[in-house]
This record gives sequence, structure tokens and C-alpha cells, in this order.
Amino acid sequence: MIDALELLKTRRSVKPVEMVGPGPTTAEIDTLLTIASRVPDHGKLAPWRFIVFEGDARLTAGGILADVFRSDRPDASADQIEFERKRLARAPLVIAIVSRAAPHVKIPEWEQLMSAGASAMLLVTAAHALGYAASWLTEWYAYDRRVLERLGLAPEERIVGFVHIGKPAKAPDDRDRPKLSAIVTRYPA
Repeated sequence: MIDALELLKTRRSVKPVEMVGPGPTTAEIDTLLTIASRVPDHGKLAPWRFIVFEGDARLTAGGILADVFRSDRPDASADQIEFERKRLARAPLVIAIVSRAAPHVKIPEWEQLMSAGASAMLLVTAAHALGYAASWLTEWYAYDRRVLERLGLAPEERIVGFVHIGKPAKAPDDRDRPKLSAIVTRYPA
């Protein structure tokens, strides 16, 4: 098993189109979701939930994207519509993280939303720990209420991200990271 610090230092997003199968097994998906649930959660509200898209469900959900895209773009080409239909099938597995943040007497909605974001990040990190590549995306459909409603989200729910998971087709290149001197200050300055 990879050292925890080395794991964190080597995590890298991989584009879904650069992922191949096989995707995680059912047991691995359960492990990923168990880990993604172990985030700071003030008040034990579980202000997030998950939607798993695997197998043909990725194309079924993609049909929703294609329908909404076509309704907004009657001039769209068949290739553009097909791209939208296959958008969630670019990786072997896609897991949506849904924020259920709501007004609460003690826990601000902002904290609840950050808990959902932490859940998405733990999911990405857990995928890396299992030897998979992952990419946390939102894209247009994460903000379209027509899509969200058809995917089963309640009016107050929002998508934090769609995490695409698969095996990297090739070793991912790293990108330049910010120098600590550019992003860190010490108090008092």
C-alpha cells in the first residue's frame, strides 16, 4: 500500500476521456462511498448524498443531458447531441455528490456545503488510493434544474460535483503547482 503522505502528494486529476476500464468493483464502490462519508460533519447531519452511475445507467442519464441540450439548441448537430448523451459514459464510473445543505438552528449552510465538498475530495483521494484515476467535474448540467430534477434531486439539493473514476489510459502528467511563497502568509504579517 502506498504511504499516506506520498498518496496525497501524487494525487492528480485525469480527464474522463483519458480513463479506461475496468472500473471499481461493487465492493470497491462501497469502500469509496464509506470513505467519502467520513468527513467533518458538524451536527451529524450528513448534508450530502451520492448518486452512482455505472453500466448502462450512464447512458440513460446521458439521454437526459442530450434531451435538455437539444431543447436549448434546436440547431445542434447529431454529433453534438451524441456527445452529450455519452458525457457520463466517458469513464467507467461516475458518482454525483449531492449537497442537501439546509437552514439549521446551529449549523450554517456554508459548513454543510463544505462538508459535501470534503466528501467529494475524499472520494477522489480514495479512488487514487485504490489505484484508479478520478476527476471532479461540474460542467453545465450540474447547474441545470431540468437535468437535476430528472436525475431525482429535490428543489433544495445541488450538485457539488460528478466524480469520474476509471483506470488511467497512461500515466498522468503533473501540472505546475503554486509556490508556497505565493499562497502562504504567516500571522502577524
